[in-house]
Amino acid sequence: MFSPLLRTSLAFVVLAMLASTGAASTDDSGKKKKPNILFIYTDDQSFRTVSSYPGAYPFAKTPNIDKLAKKGIRFVGAYNGSWCAPSRASVLTGLHPFGVKSMTFKGQYPSSSYDPLLCRYWPSWFRRLGYFTGQIGKWHTGADAGFGRDWDYQAVWNRPAHPANAPNYYKKQLISFNGGKPKEVDGYPTDNYTNWAVDFIQGRTRDKEKPWFLWLCYGATHGPFTPAERHKNAYPNVKVDVPLDLFGPREGKPAYVQGLNVWKKGKDGQPVYTGKGDYQDKEGMTLAEGVRMYNQCAMAIDEGVARLLQALEESGQLENTLVIFTSDQGYSWGYHGFRHKLGPYDDTIRAPLIFSMPGTIPQDKTCPVPVSGVDFAPTIFGFTGHDLPWKMHGRDITPLLKDPSRRWTDPMLITHTGRSFGDDTHDLSKMDIIEGVPWWVASRDGKTKYIRTLVKDEIEELYDLDRDPDELTNLALQPAHRATLERMRALTVTELRRCDAGFVDRMPTPKTAKR
Repeated sequence: MFSPLLRTSLAFVVLAMLASTGAASTDDSGKKKKPNILFIYTDDQSFRTVSSYPGAYPFAKTPNIDKLAKKGIRFVGAYNGSWCAPSRASVLTGLHPFGVKSMTFKGQYPSSSYDPLLCRYWPSWFRRLGYFTGQIGKWHTGADAGFGRDWDYQAVWNRPAHPANAPNYYKKQLISFNGGKPKEVDGYPTDNYTNWAVDFIQGRTRDKEKPWFLWLCYGATHGPFTPAERHKNAYPNVKVDVPLDLFGPREGKPAYVQGLNVWKKGKDGQPVYTGKGDYQDKEGMTLAEGVRMYNQCAMAIDEGVARLLQALEESGQLENTLVIFTSDQGYSWGYHGFRHKLGPYDDTIRAPLIFSMPGTIPQDKTCPVPVSGVDFAPTIFGFTGHDLPWKMHGRDITPLLKDPSRRWTDPMLITHTGRSFGDDTHDLSKMDIIEGVPWWVASRDGKTKYIRTLVKDEIEELYDLDRDPDELTNLALQPAHRATLERMRALTVTELRRCDAGFVDRMPTPKTAKR
């Protein structure tokens, strides 16, 4: 038959093929096991807080998140949403906010509601496919948190159902366990969520036949920034570089960005927050103080990641668990004059993104492809070998989890439509404006980024993120880049049409297009 040398060569080829395709683990009978999914979702955590990211704050240290990245793929970043609720709605539906039917925000913020027959959350399908589903932590998409329909297990801080308790990111929270009556829970919430998640992971070893999906939603690093007692002295004497356009001028930016005025110069010339824009932040807080506390809050998350990985390893589930780490969006801290999020710039919304599954996903790799919040659901379904339950706007990026260096030609789309969803986004004349930020759409094709503000006679924006990662030079205003501008404008409209955006043919013609 074959010579010993040839048999040895063939064996190596087979092993390489199994490694490259990410062969699933098997149970005692040799049957392939479905992978577990641990989806860690933090709040307002910019890529700048994760020390393994280029552009991170130089003092920030996240050794355990970095270790997770070493064990998997660190993506250039995720564009999951412009603020908390739409990013979560996109994750749960696979749809951009303009496609999320029936979601409304009315009454005392963050009171909200939806019709589960019209706004379907895909974890309910995972239950039908044999998965045990769990959700822990912050909830921001309707007072109906879905226990018994979407979730088999839940320890939920339901902010829409209890708006008076909604500011308590770091205080006593009203927690509902498995659909029960909510009760006040003491302790530091980040640590509480980690404790419950560790218990969940360890408890799943008692049901080896059933794979599981856990969506762990930390409330940190959202304001008001309150680190755990053990971290309050961390990062002493922090110095923070002042973003070049914090005070302006902000050349080449739309009118609403030019008008941002939430920072003033303190006695020593350092930026001080004026208190305009968010009831939860402290007036008079310096930029350095805010950035320091913000990164201190991330330390408990980093410690939580270590405990979660330890629980997976000790319970024998690490190699059969896909771990995803990301955040709902980033946080600006002065870039382009913003304090927090909402804006279309990388410094306001780009979040870290890591995928890890030792033995299946390549380790210590980076991927330059930007990921949209609508991509998670198709990817999780594709990775676990299941068809989508309905048409989704996102794309399955599983091929990138096999080969993060492969060529990727699909663009990334993200939109901001305030607190409006679904059919309420069709009429631009009824645009709701949050903190002075009008609706916008943005796309990325490789390192080229396009932004269109949905306001009459407003300019477009075009950036080369390779040469200009801080998005300071708007190439849309330069005739030499006209062809690229027109290509990105057309690409964005095509993506909006592909996703059935009701406002796509009602968008005002930008001033840039009238030249």
